[in-house]
Amino acid sequence: MASSLTKDSVTPGTPGSEKTFFGHPRGLATLFMTEMWERFSYYGMRALLPLYLVAPGGLHLSAATATAIYSVYVSLVYLLAMPGGWFGDRVWGPRKTVAVAGGVIMLGHLTLALPSSGTFYAGLGLVAIGSGLLKANISTMVGHLYEGRDDARRDGGFTVFYMGINLGAFAAPLVIGTVGENVSWHLGFALAALGMALGLAQFLLGSRHLADRSSVVPTPLSAEEKSSTLRKAAIWAGIALVFYAIVGFSGHYTLNWLLVPLTLLGVIIPVMVLTRIKRDRDLDRTEQSSMSAYIWFFVAAAVFWMIYDQGGSTLSIFADSSAENTVLGWEFPVSWYQSVNPVLIMALAPVFAWIWLALNRRGKEPSTIVKFASGLLLVGASFFLFLAPLSIAEGGHKAAALWLVAIYFVQTVGELLLSPVGLSVTTKMAPAKYASQMMGVWFLAVTAGDATTGLLSIAGVDLNKTGVVALEATLAVAAGVAVWMYRKKVKVLMGAVR
Repeated sequence: MASSLTKDSVTPGTPGSEKTFFGHPRGLATLFMTEMWERFSYYGMRALLPLYLVAPGGLHLSAATATAIYSVYVSLVYLLAMPGGWFGDRVWGPRKTVAVAGGVIMLGHLTLALPSSGTFYAGLGLVAIGSGLLKANISTMVGHLYEGRDDARRDGGFTVFYMGINLGAFAAPLVIGTVGENVSWHLGFALAALGMALGLAQFLLGSRHLADRSSVVPTPLSAEEKSSTLRKAAIWAGIALVFYAIVGFSGHYTLNWLLVPLTLLGVIIPVMVLTRIKRDRDLDRTEQSSMSAYIWFFVAAAVFWMIYDQGGSTLSIFADSSAENTVLGWEFPVSWYQSVNPVLIMALAPVFAWIWLALNRRGKEPSTIVKFASGLLLVGASFFLFLAPLSIAEGGHKAAALWLVAIYFVQTVGELLLSPVGLSVTTKMAPAKYASQMMGVWFLAVTAGDATTGLLSIAGVDLNKTGVVALEATLAVAAGVAVWMYRKKVKVLMGAVR
């Protein structure tokens, strides 16, 4: 797929105008491959992470602690997407930021590959920082390949780019997961580092095909702003260093001293950001109304991601201990479950796109609110479905693998209803003043959802118990029903946005 370059006539001045990648600027091939390998490394490591944390040959932690660490890690990746975008806009420019990010991610995976629990958390931190730096900026560079918002190829280009994400996510558990579980955990993490190294090499070699403006810093910091930023960063770093030195040397340090502040930040920062935007007096009445409606979508999305992202933690840990992970008598690695979602996305996304177009022609396409509510109902239904294998396991039996596949299937359909709609409505409802920042705000819904899961785990809540799973499922369904019941009120707040 990545080697299909054809000659076409394209808009003069478009990067890579001599050759195209599926009819798109040649630079898309560079970004497609970079993102594919980065996602390969990210999802491969993520598939191994909860299993390594609970394994006797790994860190041998409790399921609750493993879920907390996993949730904090994922929430940090999305939380750091906002400062990552800020670095691209104000410090290095998107192209340099992505190059640095690739190096940081690779270093993080190499650190994880070291057979030492002491360096493990440093490795996780490096991967989270690198992923945050890369996430917003590489998507920005895809947009730079096209001449203005009216370029007819723009939406198709992002679709091709999205395929790179899912190809990497699909292959990673099959390769990295198999090696990590069956050969060596640390060799699996090393393969993730190799994947990122290939992505970084691809990016550096092919960056000549990128748009010139991808190297430009759009709004560079003034000398005064640089000085102020460095001073504030040094003060906060100093405070953290002194605090943890006191806790450590006094003999009171436990992992919760790190996890609790990070999970609280994952909940508090999204609330602060939304409150700051909502109270901004520069917003006119229409924008204020749109933000009031957007808060509904944000809270609903946080509930969705709280449950959905447990597919990589709660469900994975359950599969490891209580599922019959076999097909026709052949046993497969637990991490392979993480390939189910991306392969379903690739199969079902074109079907959904066709359905929406067909319904739109007939004037029957569901509204944004109905799609959103349906996504919540489905993710709630997936956890009601989870009650069946949980009951089987509590009866002393192993649950069939197809139960878990069915759960992932229902969650994927819910994702296709909610996630693309959320991205679209975020761009449509963004106040003009915050147009470039609102995508980072959308990612904060993932942060809030995962941070909530982390807080529950730190509090000692066993997320693999039927009562807790039923409560989460009920919460999601209730949120979906609430969104649907108040759809008229939300439509009024949305104004002309549909």
